[in-house]
Amino acid sequence: SQEVLGLDICADMPIGDEMIRGVSGGQRKRVTTGEMLTGPARALFMDEISTGLDSSSTFQIVKYIRQLVHVMNETVMISLLQPPPETYNLFDDIILLSEGYVVYHGPRENILEFFESAGFRCPERKGIADFLQEVTSKKDQQQYWYLDQEQYRHVPVPEFAERFKSFHVGQQMLKELQIPFDKSKTHPAALTTNKYGQSSWESFKTVMSREKLLMKRNSFIYIFKVAQLVILGLIAMTVFLRTKMPHGQFSDSTKFFGALTFSLMTVLFNGFAELQFTIKMLPTFYKQRDFLFFPPWTIGLVNIISKVPVSLVESIVWVVLTYYVMGFAPAAGRFFRMLLAFFATHQMAMGLFRFLGAVLKSMVVANTLGMFVILLIFLFGGIVIPRGDVRPWWIWAYWASPMMYSQNAISVNEFLSSRWANPNNNTSIDAPTVGEAILKAKGLFTRESGFWVSIGAIVGFIILFNILYLLALTYLSFGSSSNTVSDEENENETNTSIPIDEATNPPTQSQITLPFQPLSLSFNHVNYYVDMPAEMREQGFTESRLQLLSDISGAFRPGVLTALVGVSGAGKTTLMDVLAGRKTSGSIEGSITVSGYPKKQETFARVSGYCEQTDIHSPNVTVYESILYSAWLRLSSDVDENTRK
Repeated sequence: SQEVLGLDICADMPIGDEMIRGVSGGQRKRVTTGEMLTGPARALFMDEISTGLDSSSTFQIVKYIRQLVHVMNETVMISLLQPPPETYNLFDDIILLSEGYVVYHGPRENILEFFESAGFRCPERKGIADFLQEVTSKKDQQQYWYLDQEQYRHVPVPEFAERFKSFHVGQQMLKELQIPFDKSKTHPAALTTNKYGQSSWESFKTVMSREKLLMKRNSFIYIFKVAQLVILGLIAMTVFLRTKMPHGQFSDSTKFFGALTFSLMTVLFNGFAELQFTIKMLPTFYKQRDFLFFPPWTIGLVNIISKVPVSLVESIVWVVLTYYVMGFAPAAGRFFRMLLAFFATHQMAMGLFRFLGAVLKSMVVANTLGMFVILLIFLFGGIVIPRGDVRPWWIWAYWASPMMYSQNAISVNEFLSSRWANPNNNTSIDAPTVGEAILKAKGLFTRESGFWVSIGAIVGFIILFNILYLLALTYLSFGSSSNTVSDEENENETNTSIPIDEATNPPTQSQITLPFQPLSLSFNHVNYYVDMPAEMREQGFTESRLQLLSDISGAFRPGVLTALVGVSGAGKTTLMDVLAGRKTSGSIEGSITVSGYPKKQETFARVSGYCEQTDIHSPNVTVYESILYSAWLRLSSDVDENTRK
């Protein structure tokens, strides 16, 4: 498909984004088409795929898709705005949509006959696609009136829609729709038994290999983070210099607490970058998750595992640079325990910010709330205020702060060393040694076991945040769906269509579907409403909802390439989104069935593809790698490697 889509010339170029130079907009759109064509999808919804393409490229792509439709018996609907004549002639069926109404739905050969019956004729030198988009327009319609013996009058779109019902093509369609579907003729090939193209383990390995590739290409970011740690470490080493850090007395603890706190802050803030990484990943992830490329947990687990070496390297760099120069306890055991504490804290911070990024999804909101969370963690972390001074009604927040456990771990590790074991001369604090007195004054643990208790608590937070992160990836999306087509089935019902709104779906119409053909898609009395915009209410509109689709019914059949045409704003993308289950707001009424069964989005995504206007890709992956990645994930495991490529 790479050569057919004209992507062979840019196969090794990164796709790019607003920050990374990559392929052109038209080539990006064709990459989306390539991703969908490599999978098992047998029902393709392709929205404005010609945008940004020249007429020759559009013709070649549609010609290739036409061959897929006729040879592979696939179901395809393509939405186009003013296709050139040679591209228009490739289609079998035409759906003309205007102002939310279906003006015509039937064979391409009969569409001019329909408009001539209404008094409008396409001039010989006029492209049919251009004529179809202008004939329903109030300002362009009159020029096509050809009945000289009758005076022209404007024919509104609803009248065209009503006239089509009495046209022989419309009557034939209604006649076909009145044949009930016989479920006994269902062919097993119309069903999919596997939710994903590969097993969970194979998907995990594929996602891991891509993550390694992305980390390699984003290596500058990780190198920059390490360089930042080195610079901060060098500065901190000169501020908390070993020769200026006396120890053994109660008064000497102030500088050591300052050094420990600064180190803790540095490690924590170094995990803040996960917030941006996660939010940047989400658009691509949601697209691939919704099309069942992989189980959502695989990419979450890959992100968690792949960042463990990063966290370990950053912790080692910081501790190696600062531990002895700052004058901490010169014992190998305490050095490695300090390293363990910082590594666990860094992992906890990364898990926390990954979770916040997956939940908040907006860079502005996530950064704002992320800083708010950090401030709360520090406020109740035992650094600003000791445990003994925390008010009783806030003590729960103290014990719930991950920073409190990190502070305890590194403080116990330092102040319970032998050099802080001098007898305590401070009679106001009941403790045998100076080190224990210092810890007790700060409200920290005073036993060696406190270190391991703190590490255990931090590990618990790591597990908690990562589980919440995986749940967020699995169940959350960019927008919450307030109203969608109902997918509840009643197993005892014999009718093949479930009406969503009884008021708009008469019983005689809701019980009929197309005769069976593998993976046909039919929709009956579909209406789509959104809340009335405030600007329109100010202009005097009193309705609470604005109707964008009005009583749409139709079907897409295997082996028939259907074009959805109409002027900009006619409702093409809206209808596509409704049928493909892409709408996350508004109210949808009507019934949608796939091969006679009510459409369930959870299973429909496995056998459908959606090429949308806004293309979403990983910017650092080449064109070839994007399509190959789609093939690896969406094709069955029994397809050999050469066939995938």
